[in-house]
Amino acid sequence: MPQVRTAEDFRAYARGRLIESRLTPNAISITGLVLNLAAAVLVTQQLFFLAGVAFIVGSVMDTLDGRYSRMSGKGTLFGAFLDSTLDRVEEGIVLTAVAWYFADRGDAVPAAACVLTAIGSLMVSYTRARAEALGVECKVGIATRPVRVVLLSIGLVFAKGAGVFDVELLAPAIYAMAALTAFTVGQRVLHVRGELRAMEVPGARGGAEDVTGARERRSLNPPTSREEDLARNDR
Repeated sequence: MPQVRTAEDFRAYARGRLIESRLTPNAISITGLVLNLAAAVLVTQQLFFLAGVAFIVGSVMDTLDGRYSRMSGKGTLFGAFLDSTLDRVEEGIVLTAVAWYFADRGDAVPAAACVLTAIGSLMVSYTRARAEALGVECKVGIATRPVRVVLLSIGLVFAKGAGVFDVELLAPAIYAMAALTAFTVGQRVLHVRGELRAMEVPGARGGAEDVTGARERRSLNPPTSREEDLARNDR
């Protein structure tokens, strides 16, 4: 081990060891999936504090895989696709477990709100993906994934029976997520509508050609690794 005198030396040493190791970005993504599965199981057992911890750590893994991919040069196109796919799966799994918990207690309203939140989260991601396929940048909106992670983490850690204060924030967190995801979808739809109108030229043919040109420019100028990293964690 080389002599480490400063924090920067230690970071450089640790970075080098990680890059030389067999650790891959996909392995980090899979670890995040396993932790979110554990969080879902813990929710069904009403071990909310532990579920919150597992969910938080799993979500941190989801942010690290892209950074590690860029830093190590081990990233692949399939890895970026897998990461984005698992993000949607993980969020849906935990929300499903929370919905089951409320339904099992006979709380129909928060259970339904979980379903609306899951749909809203998927639509937040879909509207951005579809907009970018049309050549429109679409990062607007309140309820991006980091915001949703923070809200759900607070709800789990401060759920009734979690042992952290005598409060019940799980249902309010779900209500907030349902409202904010719906609002964000609306924001993105209106944003894309405005952008597409601005791109159009007089005549339907010209407008179609302009949109097609934007798509071609996007295909000829693929996003950088930094842009891909932000896109994976900001849907």
